Amino acid sequence: MTAASSLAARSPQPQPTLVNVALGDRAYDIAIGRGVLASLGHRIKAIRPGARAAIITDATVAKHWLKPAQDALAEAGIASSEIVVPEGEGSKSYGVLEDVSEALIGAKIERGDLVVALGGGVVGDLAGFAASIVRRGVDFVQVPTSLLAQVDSSVGGKTGINSPKGKNLIGAFQQPVLVLADTAVLDTLSKRQFRAGYAEVAKYGLLGDLPFFEWLEKNHAGIFAGGPEREEAIAISCRAKAAIVARDERETGERALLNLGHTFGHALEAATGFSDRLYHGEGVAIGMTLAAEFSAAQGMISNDDAARVRHHLEAVGLPTRLQDIAGFSQEGIGDAESLLALMAQDKKVKRGKLTFILMEGIGRAVIVNDVAPSLVRDFLAQKLSA
Repeated sequence: MTAASSLAARSPQPQPTLVNVALGDRAYDIAIGRGVLASLGHRIKAIRPGARAAIITDATVAKHWLKPAQDALAEAGIASSEIVVPEGEGSKSYGVLEDVSEALIGAKIERGDLVVALGGGVVGDLAGFAASIVRRGVDFVQVPTSLLAQVDSSVGGKTGINSPKGKNLIGAFQQPVLVLADTAVLDTLSKRQFRAGYAEVAKYGLLGDLPFFEWLEKNHAGIFAGGPEREEAIAISCRAKAAIVARDERETGERALLNLGHTFGHALEAATGFSDRLYHGEGVAIGMTLAAEFSAAQGMISNDDAARVRHHLEAVGLPTRLQDIAGFSQEGIGDAESLLALMAQDKKVKRGKLTFILMEGIGRAVIVNDVAPSLVRDFLAQKLSA
């Protein structure tokens, strides 16, 4: 049975889990459940009657889910067009953004119409940014097809592309009007892709919810097997992010906590050329481990807590050491000084001073400003030679 026929054979949940992102007159729902993609057209029609839609997706996702999405729109009488981009982080570039923007204009997408981002985090970031700039802004809907996108990048309105100098340095805040997280689409992910997404699930426990992290330690097998634990973990993660976004939409305060592991991780992604050597979630897993170990080195948490972080991520098959990065022994990832230079491009840098998300315990992440570069350099040098 193909992915499309498998989805068609399941009726959408009559009552999917709904998580509201409370942003006043820009509030929106995240609908979570197996088969909710089939309700895409009717949900759009309810909030934007008369709108047309342009679906932006990548070549791999299109093989599985483009037709079901088109069928769901057609069933509700919504005309649609499609724009297919290459798979991978390379699509978050100036060139692909130009192609997508021109395609939207060519499809005559107007300000009363919608862009539908059907894909993982790359497609969501790219499509959302294009939607924010074409005709000075059109609404968009997120239909995340990876675990990472369902629990993180599809929620909260961060959109953008990469610069050669760093990840996500060109972008805008553009909140979606709807997010549909269909857990059935995760069945077509590779094990590596799913594991990479799990890093962002674990992040919510580590940054602010010790009971959730303890639950993950006991129930991660059910999440990977596709049991009811999967939907529960996605819903808990979305509620956590929605609450933080509602309180700090533009990351002027606590929303920065969502970047636990990302300062290290983004630098590693840049060092590996935003390539398949290191998926984003894998970089986050290594980054969270490094953040925990750096916190321990500063006396903020115990070595046992840092080891607990590493052991859980390793238990699900995620990389936790720099040496775990594909091609490390052949190509390397640069020296401590070059990695530090990449971190200096991080969006959390303020007036040239490094800001890190560190830990005071499992479930207690904190924002630490003005971290001495020499401490980070020495720590990375030690980890590179381990």
